[in-house]
Amino acid sequence: MATEWLEQLLRQAFPDADELRVDDRTGGGDHFQVTVASPRFDGLPLIDQHRLVNAALAEPLSDGTIHELRIRTKGTA
Repeated sequence: MATEWLEQLLRQAFPDADELRVDDRTGGGDHFQVTVASPRFDGLPLIDQHRLVNAALAEPLSDGTIHELRIRTKGTA
């Protein structure tokens, strides 16, 4: 299932994440919401936090696995 693959990609990119969740918003396997709380985001503007998440998910974004992505990020400080 796509949620497990996406979670695995995010865990590789953010191994120190305090919170990491991937939710299939519609049940169709292509609309997702990801939540990541990581110290890597501390001090970064929100746009840069989201860029890091997009970079971690570059493959499924480019191959069409992800049609729509909602991102929630936060630092841990």
